[in-house]
This record gives sequence, C-alpha cells and structure tokens, in this order.
Amino acid sequence: MNLSILHAVPLAGQVINLCAAIMLLLGFAMLAQRRILTLINLFMMQGAVLAVSTAIVALTTQQHHLLWSAGLTLILKVILLPYILHRLIRRLSVKWDIETLLNIPTTMLAGIALVVIAFNVAQPISQLSGTIMRATIGIALACVLLAFLMMITRSKAVPQVIAFLAMENGLFFAATSATYGMPMVVELGIALDVLVGMVIFGVFFFQIREQFDSLDIRHMERFKER
Repeated sequence: MNLSILHAVPLAGQVINLCAAIMLLLGFAMLAQRRILTLINLFMMQGAVLAVSTAIVALTTQQHHLLWSAGLTLILKVILLPYILHRLIRRLSVKWDIETLLNIPTTMLAGIALVVIAFNVAQPISQLSGTIMRATIGIALACVLLAFLMMITRSKAVPQVIAFLAMENGLFFAATSATYGMPMVVELGIALDVLVGMVIFGVFFFQIREQFDSLDIRHMERFKER
C-alpha cells in the first residue's frame, strides 16, 4: 500500500475504517458461529466497536449528539442486551449448538456475494455523502445484509433474535456513515423499541419452550399445518 495514501487519510478516518473492518469481520464470525454463548459475545463486541466508532466521529466532527448515541449504544448493546440474553439462555437451559438451514461453507460464500453486492450498491451513495465515514457505507450495508442472511439461515429463535439485533447495529452504522446519525429523539425511540422488543421476545421464548419443549421455530410451522 502506498504510504502517501495513508498520510492523506486523517488518523480519525483510519481508526474509523479499522472499526468498520472489525465490524465486518465480526459479522462474518457471527454468520459462521455455532455456539450460542459465543454468538452473544460476538454481538457484544460488535456493539462495543460501534460505540467506539460513533464516539470518534462525534469528537472529530463536533457532532455532540453522537456522544449520547455512543453512550446509549454502549449501555444497550454492550451491557444491557447481552445481560438479558445470557439470563434468558440460563433460564431456558439452552445448551445446544446453533442449527443452520445451510452448511457453513455455503453460508459464507453467500455472505461474500452479499458483501460484493453491498459495495456496488453503496458506491453511488458514498459519492454523494460528505461525511468522513463515507468510505464505510459499503461495509455498513454489508453488515446489514450479513445479519439478514444469518437471520434467515437459523432455525432456532434465539439466534434469529441476535441476528435481528445485529441488523439494527448495521443500520445504525449506515446512518452514522451517511448522515452523522439520526435525531436524538429517533434514536431514543429506536432504543426503547429494541428494549421492549427484547422483553417481548423473552416472553415469546418461554411460550415456545412451554408449548413445544424446544426453541426450534419449525415446530410452529408444523403446528400451523394441523
């Protein structure tokens, strides 16, 4: 790599690009993960990287509302939601591996194809954006698509919920990349919705477990056919 290119990019931009690369790697790690506890920890790490990236953007661009967003992300995605998920799997005595509808190599190849599509779709958007994170828009969209792929290729309810939360991470990262985030009232509303959604999902998990003695959502499809 040409050193003059590295010097042309500000240090904050380099750190943000590093955070974006780590988020993408964590997205692939979550896609390939077969252990539920490790999947939760990877989601927590992705939330931490998202919080750090948002804080760097806030300090670099003087967008002070993003500091509140970074703090909210840290509390919600790194502390509160992983704690709730760990308590849920302990209460539900979840000890199984994650079952996938496709094998891992096929899923990873599909993930690579989605990343290529994401970069091609994001290229014209990046050219229109004036933020210091415009180079990461493609990675943000790729994180969203990888989370969506993870959600549709898992047969258990808990991994699907984690994939949904990871998709929200990607959407927030995309919003920060393109427009320096959303208004604070919108972010607070989304955070509240996610928290309430986790409570509802928790009740939903217990209902599935009580009804079918399993968290496999395919039981619900068979129940519907009757």
